[in-house]
Amino acid sequence: MSSRRVTAAVIAAALTASLTAGGGAHGSEPPTRATVREAIDRAVAAGNPGVIAYVRRGRQQWQLAAGEARPQDHWRIFSNTKSFVSTVLLQLVAERRMSLDDSVEKWLPGVVRGQGNDGRTITVRQLLNNTSGIYDPEIGTDRGGETPQEVIAAAMAHPPLFPPGQGWSYSNTNYLLAGLIVEAVTHHHADMEIRRRIIEPLGLQETSFPLDDPALPGPFLHGYDLSHRDVTDFNPSGEWTAGAMVSTVADLARFDAALFGGRLLPRAEQRELQTLVPEEDYGLGVQRITVPCDAGDVAVWETDGGGPGFNSVSMTSADTSRQLVLVANVFDLAIDKKHDPAQPPVPDARAAFYAATTAVFCP
Repeated sequence: MSSRRVTAAVIAAALTASLTAGGGAHGSEPPTRATVREAIDRAVAAGNPGVIAYVRRGRQQWQLAAGEARPQDHWRIFSNTKSFVSTVLLQLVAERRMSLDDSVEKWLPGVVRGQGNDGRTITVRQLLNNTSGIYDPEIGTDRGGETPQEVIAAAMAHPPLFPPGQGWSYSNTNYLLAGLIVEAVTHHHADMEIRRRIIEPLGLQETSFPLDDPALPGPFLHGYDLSHRDVTDFNPSGEWTAGAMVSTVADLARFDAALFGGRLLPRAEQRELQTLVPEEDYGLGVQRITVPCDAGDVAVWETDGGGPGFNSVSMTSADTSRQLVLVANVFDLAIDKKHDPAQPPVPDARAAFYAATTAVFCP
């Protein structure tokens, strides 16, 4: 399953390391572009066959690729999907068709039951900010093919991690349930609501929501596991509204600029999106990090995603004037979650990812 890939502690450490990262210019390239180019070259040297970057500073923007990658390649954005889903639900709230304080039971009668799970005590907001306590099952393979219903059933077979609202734990199951709520409220398929409300209005021509098609549209970035096996073909049915979408770095940046720029939600719902769980810096499908700069810290909004073959991060400054999107193409989620020193390490693109952050986000 797709995952929140980088914890706040790891982000802070990587950002601190980035302050000392070199960034000499390549020829006549602008310094920011040169620094990002060097960062993605380092990610390839770390073991990722291909890395793609999108950079925007004001009116300047660049798309860069290193190794076996092209700037326009499609890739699986995995958990970046969640911010699309939360946006649709917040639009429905703005239309007064539902409330964030509605119980899950109201929209999905009998679905969240068993082993102490009780949809009557869990709100839609708690699904979106991961305070529901619902367990996230470890199921599936690097070829995919589960159904959302199978994932939810596996979660219901496990007791909740904590009472609703009394803790925080990242759970893809929360967003599968959120997708079902979108369908219950609208009486339309969730992927079609995302297309109608977001993809088409923003002109995201390279963004799609496959239901069970294992192929990527061309041109595409190949994804690999730690044995260098190509795992690009992946059935995303079990990821669904937790992480099935496909995009490009430019399209994802366009969506994030619209979302954090307040162009997709009214003001009240925008505040809800960006209201953070204390000590987690996690809102409704989005999270906030802080980039340390010489002139003072800079707040940055972030989404990320990791799954078979792909690991990505998308960052947008609070004023939306600066953006950085990066994707690398070696990842094994199951091994990464185990943190087992006996297992081969995932090629670490994080230091390279964040080596570019000060160049992009600092004044």
